[in-house]
Amino acid sequence: MTVKSPKRVEERHPWWKVMCLTGLDYYSTLGYAPGIALAAAGALAPLATLILVAVTMLGAVPVYRRIARESPNGQGSITVLNRFIPGWKGKFAVLILLGFAATDFMVTMTLSAADASAHVLRTTESPWTMPLTLFMLAGLAAVFYRGFNEAIRIAVVLVTTYLALNAVVIGRGLYEVAQHPQAITAWQQQLFTQYPNPWAMALIVVVIFPKLALGMSGFETGVAVIPQIETKSGKAGQIKADRTLLLVAASIMSIYLMSSSVVTTLLIPAEDAQPGGPADGRALAYISHMYLGQGFSTVYDLVTVAILWFAGASAMAGILNLIPRWLPRYGMAPSWVARNRPMVVMVAAIAFFITIVFRASVEKQAGAYATGVLVLLTSGAVAVTLSARWDAKHHGGAKWKFLLYGLIAAVFVYTMIANMIERPEGLHVAMWFIVGIVVSSLVSRAHRAFELRSSTIRYDKQANNMIRAGACGQRMAIVAHAAGDWSSEDYEYKEHRIRTRNLIPDSQPIIFLEVKLRDVSEFSAPIEVHGVSVGEVSVLRTQAASIPNAIAAIAADIFDHNPVAIDLYFEWSPGSPYRDMVRFLFVGRGQNAALVHEILRRKYPEGKSRPHVHVG
Repeated sequence: MTVKSPKRVEERHPWWKVMCLTGLDYYSTLGYAPGIALAAAGALAPLATLILVAVTMLGAVPVYRRIARESPNGQGSITVLNRFIPGWKGKFAVLILLGFAATDFMVTMTLSAADASAHVLRTTESPWTMPLTLFMLAGLAAVFYRGFNEAIRIAVVLVTTYLALNAVVIGRGLYEVAQHPQAITAWQQQLFTQYPNPWAMALIVVVIFPKLALGMSGFETGVAVIPQIETKSGKAGQIKADRTLLLVAASIMSIYLMSSSVVTTLLIPAEDAQPGGPADGRALAYISHMYLGQGFSTVYDLVTVAILWFAGASAMAGILNLIPRWLPRYGMAPSWVARNRPMVVMVAAIAFFITIVFRASVEKQAGAYATGVLVLLTSGAVAVTLSARWDAKHHGGAKWKFLLYGLIAAVFVYTMIANMIERPEGLHVAMWFIVGIVVSSLVSRAHRAFELRSSTIRYDKQANNMIRAGACGQRMAIVAHAAGDWSSEDYEYKEHRIRTRNLIPDSQPIIFLEVKLRDVSEFSAPIEVHGVSVGEVSVLRTQAASIPNAIAAIAADIFDHNPVAIDLYFEWSPGSPYRDMVRFLFVGRGQNAALVHEILRRKYPEGKSRPHVHVG
């Protein structure tokens, strides 16, 4: 039996085009990252940026290249971490991480749109900021409502144009530095005057580094889009292409970050980069207006606004690839979540709500954005550390990899904690997302509890023979029986009791059905049914996450494929029905008779024949 669910049509594209889509958020940070570095670190900005580049290339890139290999379907660091936290604890850990991922992705969309509006209006205080931000979000949703093809075409144009324009701006800045070498001398004198002790200088750089960590956004999205990559060698080719995507994207960004930091530090007066100054949040635009004329600078500003607006596309792509791959399979979201267009509408509605709550303020959303980015980077580093430890312990993997990933994880943990201490409002916002996802997921799971939940049922040869033999008559009796180590005498006594109490004639076949619980936190999985003969008694045995749902699914499948009436026989179990309902939701068992009856009632319309439930 197969339960059909809506299929998501996967549109695939060359890895470099997908890189442009996921890189929208990543590369758009060039619009403000050099200014942030200059405002936070002053003369130390190039050194702080060098640390950022080192952490990116030696930390984030190795971590996420391994994650790409270990999560080929695009679930990212969450699926790697989930392997080491089984059961309900693992499910709640996933929901919490999805909450932080939602924080990252949603705030990326709203913050980028708000930042683009601020660039257009040249202020954050205009009464038009809110309407313009909402209009930009609606435009972004409209693009994705049509499909990924449109989004990727726009992304390719924007990213290539933006990188080319920044290459011109930075190149002109480096030319000015070469023409005025005294700028380098003045910088060196300022640096060693302010920080005569190299150790003090290094300590300050370490303290400043967390403020620059937004330059590492986009890695989780980079692995979430693996299914969108087009290759000729299947899943292995997608993984290889995504690993290339991550390395190339990070390498390009590192070059731009390092060179832009040098140019802005040497050419922009420190006071102009402070909050409220002409270079605040737009350091490279300041360089453009200073050296490249009004015409070029206008084009540069327009493209900067466009990429800031469309930076939310990478976040939208992350949500559309990540959330539907987790919640529906846990039974924690309705089936329509697996379809793109309803998800786009829902995400757009949430983005509107966030924008209204935060009054389209870039500053108020920045802390939540940083928190989401850093938690995902930290979870990825912790996940691969656990994976490397497992490999070293069970498969003879190199222990130095475990130690290396552990060191990377420690760096990200420090960065995350430092950011949360400085900007605790980001954690507060993330908590609302987490609570929303956990509550809605549990409500959805409870609402869907009476589904059959089994996507596929397969029978071995002996089980098929037993079912065919039982279907020869007009009726078949299936007795729900507790799984255990039972003797033939136990089965014969139970069969005699069932026949006597329910007046079942000896001519009517009886088959015992035993369901053993496996990971009860799972919602659905294929069911394998094995036939076993214990003396003269026929027994069907299987494992499932929920006993009532498995019994109902097997009974319905036999009923649908055989011209015979099905009678299901149960015995009442003692206990409170309220307690049993809670046990059913979280432990997969309860008042099985009543639950099986309700599941079958919902599957078959009123007035139609269906398997009958008998309780004694």
